[in-house]
Amino acid sequence: MVDSRYRRLSLITLIAVYFLILVGGIVRSTGSGMGCPDWPKCFGQWVPPTSESQLPTDYQQFYSDYRHEKNIRFAEYLKTFGFPDVATALLADESIREEATFNPYKTWTEYVNRLVGVIVGFLIMATFAFSIPYVNRRKDVFLLAFSSFVLVLIQGWLGSIVVSTNLLPWLVTIHMVLALVILLALTALYYRTGLPYNERSVTFSIARLKGMLIVGMVLMFVQIVFGTQVRESIDIVAARMGDTLRSEWISGLGINFLIHRSFSLVILFFHSYILFYLYKHRRTASTFNMLFKVLLTLMAVEILSGAMMAYFAIPFFLQPIHLLIGCLILGMQFYCYLYLRKYHTDNYSFT
Repeated sequence: MVDSRYRRLSLITLIAVYFLILVGGIVRSTGSGMGCPDWPKCFGQWVPPTSESQLPTDYQQFYSDYRHEKNIRFAEYLKTFGFPDVATALLADESIREEATFNPYKTWTEYVNRLVGVIVGFLIMATFAFSIPYVNRRKDVFLLAFSSFVLVLIQGWLGSIVVSTNLLPWLVTIHMVLALVILLALTALYYRTGLPYNERSVTFSIARLKGMLIVGMVLMFVQIVFGTQVRESIDIVAARMGDTLRSEWISGLGINFLIHRSFSLVILFFHSYILFYLYKHRRTASTFNMLFKVLLTLMAVEILSGAMMAYFAIPFFLQPIHLLIGCLILGMQFYCYLYLRKYHTDNYSFT
C-alpha cells in the first residue's frame, strides 16, 4: 500500500503539469516564446529587465550569436546520431538567427512560464525522491516516478534548444509530444498509488473495450500533433497577414486546419460508439461509466472551443484552453484504460 500523502503529492504534481501546459499555451498564443532569448536565465539575469534601457545597445546581436553557438553544438549532436542533413539545414537557416526587439510583456510572460516550469520540476523531483522507499515493495511506483524525473530533465534541455533555434517548428512538436509522455507517466503514477477498486459487476469484453480505448488514445495523440502543426501554421499566417486581418487567418491555414477540424468529429463519433457499446451491456462498472461520460463531455467542450476559434477570429485566450482540454482528454482516456487494465491484472472473472 502506498502512503496517502504520497498519493496526494502525485496528484498535485499531475495538476501542476496540466497548469504548466495551460501557461505554455498562453505563451504560444501571445507569441511570447522568444521573450527570453537565453536559457535558463532571461537576458542573462535570474529576474529579467523591465525596459530595453536596461539592456546593452548590441543585445540583439549578442543573443543572436549566443544562440548560434548553442545551435552549432546541437548540430554536432544531430550529426552524431545520423541526421547530417538536418544539422546542415539548421545552421544554414538565417531566420533562426533573427532576434526580436525587447518586449517587456512577452519577456515576463515567458519568465512566468519558466517559473511554473521550475516549480513543476521540483514537484517531479519530490515524487521521485519520496518514491525511493518503495523501490523494493512497489517497483511500479518507483519506476514511474524515476521515468518522470528523467523525462523532465530531457524536457528541460529540449526546451533550451527550442529557444536557441528560435522556435523551430519540428522541435516545438517534439517538445509537445514529450510533454504528453510525461503527462501519461504521471497519470499512471497517480493511478498506481490508489486503492484497489472493488467493482466487479462487469459483463462486457474487457479486451475489446481496452482495444477501443487504445485506438482512441492513438487518435487523440495524433489530433494533438495535428493541432501543433495548425498552431505553427497560424504563426506563419499571422506574420504574413498581420493582426489587422486576424479574421482572415483561418482561410489561410490550408489543409492542416481542415484535417484537424474533421478529425475531431471522427474522434467524437468513435467514442460515442464506445458509449453505445457500454450501454448495450446493462451491468457495467458505474465508476467507469462516470469516467467515460466526463471524457465525452470534455470532447464536446473541446469541439466547441475549436468552433469558437474558427468563427471568432482565433481569440488568443481560447487557444491555451483548447490545448489544455485536449491534454485532459488524452489523460482521461489513459486513466480509463488503466482502470480496465486493473481488472485484467487482478484476474477478475467475467461472464
